[in-house]
Amino acid sequence: MDARLIDKSKLPSRHVTEGPSRAPHRSYLYAMGLTKEQIHQPLVGVATCWNEAAPCNISLMRQAQAVKKGVAAAHGTPREFCTITVTDGIAMGHNGMRASLPSREVIADSVELTMRGHAYDALVGMAGCDKSLPGMMMAMVRLNVPSIFIYGGSILPGSFRGRPVTVQDMFEAVGQHSVGAMSDEDLDELEQVACPSAGACGAQFTANTMATVSEAIGLALPYSAGAPAPYEIRDRFCMAAGEMVMELVRKNIRPRDIVTLKALENAATVVAASGGSTNAALHLPAIAHECGIKFDLFDVAEIFRRTPYVADLKPGGRYVAKDMFEAGGIPLLMKTLLDGGYLHGDCMTVTGRTIAENMEKVAWNPDQDVVRPVSNPITTTGGVVGLRGNLAPEGAIVKVAGIPPEKQRFSGPARVFDNEEACFEAVKNRAYQEGDVLVIRYEGPRGGPGMREMLSTTAALYGQGMGDKVALITDGRFSGATRGFCVGHVGPEAAVGGPIALVRDGDIITLDAVLGTLEVDVSEAELATRRSSWAPRPISATSGYLWKYAQGVGPAVNGAVTHPGGAHETTSYADQ
Repeated sequence: MDARLIDKSKLPSRHVTEGPSRAPHRSYLYAMGLTKEQIHQPLVGVATCWNEAAPCNISLMRQAQAVKKGVAAAHGTPREFCTITVTDGIAMGHNGMRASLPSREVIADSVELTMRGHAYDALVGMAGCDKSLPGMMMAMVRLNVPSIFIYGGSILPGSFRGRPVTVQDMFEAVGQHSVGAMSDEDLDELEQVACPSAGACGAQFTANTMATVSEAIGLALPYSAGAPAPYEIRDRFCMAAGEMVMELVRKNIRPRDIVTLKALENAATVVAASGGSTNAALHLPAIAHECGIKFDLFDVAEIFRRTPYVADLKPGGRYVAKDMFEAGGIPLLMKTLLDGGYLHGDCMTVTGRTIAENMEKVAWNPDQDVVRPVSNPITTTGGVVGLRGNLAPEGAIVKVAGIPPEKQRFSGPARVFDNEEACFEAVKNRAYQEGDVLVIRYEGPRGGPGMREMLSTTAALYGQGMGDKVALITDGRFSGATRGFCVGHVGPEAAVGGPIALVRDGDIITLDAVLGTLEVDVSEAELATRRSSWAPRPISATSGYLWKYAQGVGPAVNGAVTHPGGAHETTSYADQ
């Protein structure tokens, strides 16, 4: 494609590259070795979440070089920059997890500021770990310049004495070790083999869930989100993304042309069909918010309710992301959903074609059993379910993938903890009873602050063999690796006086994922009496970013967002 076909008079970079008054700006670009031709081409931001914190992000810088080659080959000028990542596997189980969800906002904000400050015309955003994927997609729809999302790819499965393993097995091994079911030596051996390569956690945890979303929502090239990080084919996808983003500039196809209400419904559908992470119920509303579209937890839950669960993926199933890619990738899943009438085929994508057009030549692979046809689902409703009741007027969410329908109801006495650490200590010391409903509160977006994940606690329960013998509810979150009857996102959260703040030890709590209810057996009169004596707790963060986050973060039902969103815009960055 010839860059001369692109009219820069309406592109953001005109503010830094065109006309005599921008000679000082151009001098900076010459200082970095750019030619006159490169300066007057469209400037494309290539944003990565590269860091050395964890394997999820370590390959992003290498992949960015392939993106830049693609941009340059299509007569654009790539400008690489990095933003942060907080990697959940490292942050898990301690106060570092308070930084995880807030990092999503920092990623979106920092990409926006870099793009705005330097007047870039398009964006290829690359992410590897949980919150960095929605953070990057939020930035794309907020800026609304032509954009393509690239996932860094999943990790390969480890092998422990001939058995494939993931980091989920590692967290559950801690529980096994705590009850003497695993020796020090076995734990040491397992930790050295569980994560054998670059890439994000390999099962349908949050990273791979949101990677699946990136294709279904139309922001990623078909097949690109499924290839594991070590596979050389990733460079071909990256090169193609760099070339294609220039085509989007030429055609003026923007993220908000792609991310419509129908596209968000498609995204929720693939989450449900793949037994994906409950965190999608936070991230999809947040992406919608950037577009000015109302799409809250209850909208997501309704899609989950009517979607069959067909992809047999861990943590509830048998397979990991590598297996899905080799069976036919995310398009195989999308094709069976489209043919079954569960996807909107008329949604535009970054290929410049619709979902239906992209899927036209995708053939069903009869020699695999990772993805089932919709006519023969694992269960007839999605792997994730929304709940509502007097304990959760603003809703809650539970992953039921891998739990038989007859076991999707649980009732028992509450055992209340005011933070995760207290609950983890009780679990570690077996200071709980079979049949208990463990309640962890004051861990919501504001109360945490930061809405921590509870994987250390839930995995320890599973490792002790108690994963299906107790339930756990929280106004915080669960990792995509969580399994068992674990209910998160309970709202309103305890910090703002939600009913979860009023629960006492011994109250009978009933969770019913079939009916979609979450109830505490306490009368409204008694709850009102308890509320009259309840007082807010001081927020633990008294300065710094977490303090700032706690002041502005909204409820989980709307995605725990921190600004007014696209509905309040007068003009997007792309049109300024």
